[in-house]
Amino acid sequence: MEKTEGKLKRRERERQGRRAENVAALWLQVKGYRILARRARTPGGEIDLIARRGKILAFVEVKARARRDSAIEAVLPGARKRIEDSARVWGAGRRGADQLNWRFDVIAIVPGKLPHHLRDAWRPQS
Repeated sequence: MEKTEGKLKRRERERQGRRAENVAALWLQVKGYRILARRARTPGGEIDLIARRGKILAFVEVKARARRDSAIEAVLPGARKRIEDSARVWGAGRRGADQLNWRFDVIAIVPGKLPHHLRDAWRPQS
């Protein structure tokens, strides 16, 4: 019984995550970004959204939380490193990606509020 409850909770979190990513992708499109990838998988991990606007290539982590601050704080250093490493792998396989300005963003999804897009949320640690 406990295993079933755990699977149900995991599935519900997965659904909530997908909904949040869909809202974030739509928000970016309204702002003029073109979504290049959703849930981009690399050997090192997954990037929620990869979007481009002009010369900007944004690697976006989407967090859904009850409060905006807790959503932004939820992107911990380990997750940042994983996203940075995944971005390098993803970019290495794309012609012209190295000619763009890479940026790491966070979009916080909070119930009853517009998405909060934190541009350039962090800089990679070389």
